[in-house]
Amino acid sequence: MSGAPSPAVYPLLLWPQAASQAAVHVDWLIFAFTAVTLLLTVPIFLAITYFALMYRSGRQVDRGHTSDRNVKIELSWMLIPFFLTLAFFAWGAQIFDVEKHAPANALEIQAIGRQWMWKFQHPGGQAEINDLHVPTGQPVLINMISQDVIHSLYLPAFRVQMETLPGRYTQLWFKAERPGQYRLYCSEYCGTDHSVMDGLLYVMSPSDYARWLSQAGSSQSLAALGKRLFSNYGCSGCHGAGATIRAPDLAGLYNRPVPIDGGGSVIADDTYIRDKILNPDNNLIAGYKQVMPSFKGVIPEDELMQLIAYIKTMETSS
Repeated sequence: MSGAPSPAVYPLLLWPQAASQAAVHVDWLIFAFTAVTLLLTVPIFLAITYFALMYRSGRQVDRGHTSDRNVKIELSWMLIPFFLTLAFFAWGAQIFDVEKHAPANALEIQAIGRQWMWKFQHPGGQAEINDLHVPTGQPVLINMISQDVIHSLYLPAFRVQMETLPGRYTQLWFKAERPGQYRLYCSEYCGTDHSVMDGLLYVMSPSDYARWLSQAGSSQSLAALGKRLFSNYGCSGCHGAGATIRAPDLAGLYNRPVPIDGGGSVIADDTYIRDKILNPDNNLIAGYKQVMPSFKGVIPEDELMQLIAYIKTMETSS
């Protein structure tokens, strides 16, 4: 990874082309909110300007005022913005909820951020540096983590971004509907060369994407690579079929609740599995003694992703 070429520098457009229907929905929310904001604020500033000129010092005008009040106008001025705010909140919350829940059929791509590059890995084992190829018409879920500091993966054409954190997996998803080349980059300042931590997102037809995968040079899937590491690091000696050491069974573990020593449970997601590999003393599983060594500093981040990919499939492959 250290020898990866630096990506070209692409200009950041003021309003990038929307490449998905979700991006169009975000644009409409922004346009509508901007229009209402202008509708409510421009008259106020015009009135301020008018009264400042009309009643400026030294001008001979009637400065008296009436004590009459129009309660209807006052209530309208309070209630209309209040209900508009609630409407925009509900609209934005609906978009947020959709963006946080990827469809079950999403293509899952692993990503690692580090100073100052992105590494992407496809389910078939194909790897890319800084650039990413995806198909049209299929939801794409990017499961990502940082190898050093906080980064943020931003895809302007899809109006999505998500922080990439050290020690914790985060996700974003999108569904590309317009083939083309779009920019991706880091939107969180992460050090000296933050400005060149960018690349291109290639959106291709499903047939072109399948052709690209076949030519990308990987002979093993991500899960197959993880299965080999599972054996090489000695995991199978305790967690494999026929192991003599009493250890938790990993088959079917992923995304299920795990009882914790002392009470309670946690969901065995990507972050939990990663944490148990690196810090096995955390969240001891009820009914088991802690005998597993820590692999912190032993297993690289990309191999951790491969191991987790294999553990996700162990229900059917072990």
